[in-house]
Amino acid sequence: MELIDLTLIWVGIIGLGVFMYVLMDGFDLGVGILFPFAPDDESRDAMMNSVAPVWDGNETWLVLGGAGLLAAFPMIYAVFLPALYLGVFLLLAGLIFRGVAFEFRFKAGSQRHWWDRAFFGGSTVASFAQGAVVGAYIQGFETDGFRYVGGAFDWLTPFTLMTGLGVVAGYALLGVTWTILKTEGRTQQWAFRLAPWLLGIVLGFFVLVSLWTPLAHERVMSRWFDNLSWLWLFPALTLIMALAVFHWLRKRAEALPFIGSMALFALFYIGLLITQWPYAVPPDHTFWDAASDPGSQLFLLVGVLFLIPIILGYTAWTYWVFRGKVGSGGYGH
Repeated sequence: MELIDLTLIWVGIIGLGVFMYVLMDGFDLGVGILFPFAPDDESRDAMMNSVAPVWDGNETWLVLGGAGLLAAFPMIYAVFLPALYLGVFLLLAGLIFRGVAFEFRFKAGSQRHWWDRAFFGGSTVASFAQGAVVGAYIQGFETDGFRYVGGAFDWLTPFTLMTGLGVVAGYALLGVTWTILKTEGRTQQWAFRLAPWLLGIVLGFFVLVSLWTPLAHERVMSRWFDNLSWLWLFPALTLIMALAVFHWLRKRAEALPFIGSMALFALFYIGLLITQWPYAVPPDHTFWDAASDPGSQLFLLVGVLFLIPIILGYTAWTYWVFRGKVGSGGYGH
């Protein structure tokens, strides 16, 4: 019973870390994805300045989730890393390119356009890689015990390409609604015009994933249709929330579209957890199979329980300090 309790606690901690990363780094990746489509350099300055104070702190959640996963569920690493080497490499390479572009773009003169491209490319590649990894997790892994026996490119399928593009679109939606919240004038009006189109694209990917996943995986089909009496609430809530976001965009609300977009991601995330639970390495191995020794879990839990309030505290303080609109001309708050 102790093992089950500790494992559930660690699943909750890692789930929180991944969810916070998706929301908080998702919108600044989305800003990068939108960079080439911005009206002008002044708009790009405003967009980058809107995320400059918070983007690196957002990635703290990725570190927390990744380190916690290694400590609490080492067997997941034993499968995921060999199976997803290329996907993880693309993710890290994209984040590196984006981070370098952040620092050098402000100092560049006539060569700024190259750093604009690096910011866009890094953000898009990192977002696509995250979506492809999620798709690979949904479709499962070929294993012998906890040893991956598939090929280096087995993760790259039409399904993972689709989930990768879906996450790119989803992050772009978060980015455009963040831009609505943080900018004004021409930049904000451009974001208002673009947001409904991105919302429609995201809903299209949601429908595609919702149909493709159960049709391709009998276990998922059984999970959803055997519990249809209550699971239908999640697609219904998703549709209602999407309609609400569309309504707020038409009414030119500033904060509500961003909040609604985050709620859509929360519903997608909950739906994924319901679909895959309790499998850590689909289709055979549960979180309890992959868990580390209870003593190790307990020892690490003590430190993490001190760490999480600190991360939440300085994150909240940063967003409070840099609340409000980006300053006139896009050159600071």
